[in-house]
Amino acid sequence: MKIASRFLFISMAIRTLELDLQHVQRGHFKIKELYIEKIEEMISKAIQERKHLKSTMYRDKIQVNLLTREESFTTYQYILGGNEMEVPFNNMVIRKNVELILRELWP
Repeated sequence: MKIASRFLFISMAIRTLELDLQHVQRGHFKIKELYIEKIEEMISKAIQERKHLKSTMYRDKIQVNLLTREESFTTYQYILGGNEMEVPFNNMVIRKNVELILRELWP
């Protein structure tokens, strides 16, 4: 379950970084290049980790699927070697986990 959760949160972190990159590229920064470079580094590291996690998940027959999204909770289905389970996450917990990953990726 740890691998599935890490994959889920790292994927969300990549999406967050890609959106942030667009904001910086379109923003009115005097020196954008530094920010763009750092965000691209973080995206690259995250994609490498996600690729590794994806191969591990394939080998171990692990899947993560979005089931429902509500106002304050999002529920995912984890399939772990044939066993299915629904895992509800408070959206603030998701945000906190993504933030922790972003801090890990910061060069």
